[in-house]
Amino acid sequence: MVQAASNKLNKNADFINSLNVFPVPDGDTGTNMSLSLASGYKYVNEDASANVGQLASSLAKGLLMGARGNSGVILSQIFRGFSKSTEGKQVLSAQDLADAFVAGTETAYKSVMKPTEGTILTVIRLAAQAGKKTAASTNDIIAVMDAVYENSQKALKKTPDLLPVLKQVGVVDSGGQGLMFVLEAFDDVLNGRIDEENGEYQPTDAEMTEMIDAAHHQSVQSKLNPDDIVYGYCTQIMVRIGKGKEVDRKFDYQTFYDYLAKLGDSLLVVNDEEIVKVHVHTEHPGKVLAWGQEFGDLATVKVDNMRLQQETIIENDDPEDSPIQKAESLGNGQGQPSSDTAIISISSGEGLNKLFKSLGVSNIVNGGQTMNPSTEDIANAIENTHAKQVIILPNNSNIFLAAEQAAKVVEIPTVIVHSKTISQGITAMLGYNPDNSLDDNREAMEDNLSTVKSGQVTGAIRDTSIDGINIKKNQFMGIADGKIVSVDDDLVTSTVSMVQKMLDDDSEAITII
Repeated sequence: MVQAASNKLNKNADFINSLNVFPVPDGDTGTNMSLSLASGYKYVNEDASANVGQLASSLAKGLLMGARGNSGVILSQIFRGFSKSTEGKQVLSAQDLADAFVAGTETAYKSVMKPTEGTILTVIRLAAQAGKKTAASTNDIIAVMDAVYENSQKALKKTPDLLPVLKQVGVVDSGGQGLMFVLEAFDDVLNGRIDEENGEYQPTDAEMTEMIDAAHHQSVQSKLNPDDIVYGYCTQIMVRIGKGKEVDRKFDYQTFYDYLAKLGDSLLVVNDEEIVKVHVHTEHPGKVLAWGQEFGDLATVKVDNMRLQQETIIENDDPEDSPIQKAESLGNGQGQPSSDTAIISISSGEGLNKLFKSLGVSNIVNGGQTMNPSTEDIANAIENTHAKQVIILPNNSNIFLAAEQAAKVVEIPTVIVHSKTISQGITAMLGYNPDNSLDDNREAMEDNLSTVKSGQVTGAIRDTSIDGINIKKNQFMGIADGKIVSVDDDLVTSTVSMVQKMLDDDSEAITII
């Protein structure tokens, strides 16, 4: 089933890519979902187990590590919930399958800070509801899968009614379309309409590896006053859930998280069914340890006095160690940083990479629009910095979720500065101060994002009308901060018009890349 779904996404990636909120030729939802599921299939293919629960776990793991873009990350979360629901099951009944899709829906919604209806989330929610309703009246697993798939089609058709911008352009949600293809493949296999071993398209192992490890997705390689540190103890614990003599609570993620959130900042909590890992900056490490023991025994404990660490840094500081030198030393392949903090920028092109490094960026992950790096790419880049803490500049809103997932799976404290464009990333770097703490830098860099306006000019790939503007295929559109502000047959005319509309009395400089 997974193989068939991966094949179907691969064959239909270009079609999914064409379903854009704006009629521009840079959609990458299909590519991201295809590469994400290809990673999931690779993990499943390497798992010799015949246990459905184990295979679902491998699928979820592969999807998470290969997740690219928002759509790929949400798809990974759907199957993360699915795998948790099927854990330990040799085979699935009709009710098991229905419950798994419901669990996948719940996990996916929780993974998004502000869930938006009319997207992939709507499609999985309505499809799962239909499966649950069908399972209440039959033990036929095929009937349940039929209901899930058929209602994903109906839900997909509703997305333009729930998200007005889709209706304006006349398309359905691209992520929802991709998910529908996945569910269609599952349904085809169960109904015998597709032979998994002899599908219409069968990538070789080499092709599959190339898809997952495509070259353009590969990553490459002061002083704060100690008294100003608000939360002085970097506290990390790993708890074996349900183990130990002090356990008196059943683990609930939200309950566990909410208490810790009151104790400090820089909080990260990740878990599976057996363990939960915590990172938090706090003034009360003892309370963190005691809270963990209420849910299980402490497998590992690490507490660092950050004020003492900062005093040591001040004593050992080399004033000639400039940000540019740090960037160059981190890129020398030695794997040893010259700074406690590494800054990772996601960009492409030698010129942009040099520009970011000149501003103090230490590591570059190659990527951007239509070539989003995966969770694993970003996680590997974080680990390869060998720094004590990391700041990530995604420079593309479609990379936010993958970056956030990467930050959760690594041990190194990592924060995301939510730069949506290259120009925002450049402006964010102007707010970085090596003397500040990780959280102070994040706040300052985030604050800088609102001071820049970003525009881009691109060609329309279809006739359409949006926000009252009539657009013809092949015309040049000027898009300022996500809104179409100019349209013309001439590239220069459209560009100049866009820039003029972006300027106001507070404008000081124009940067053209």
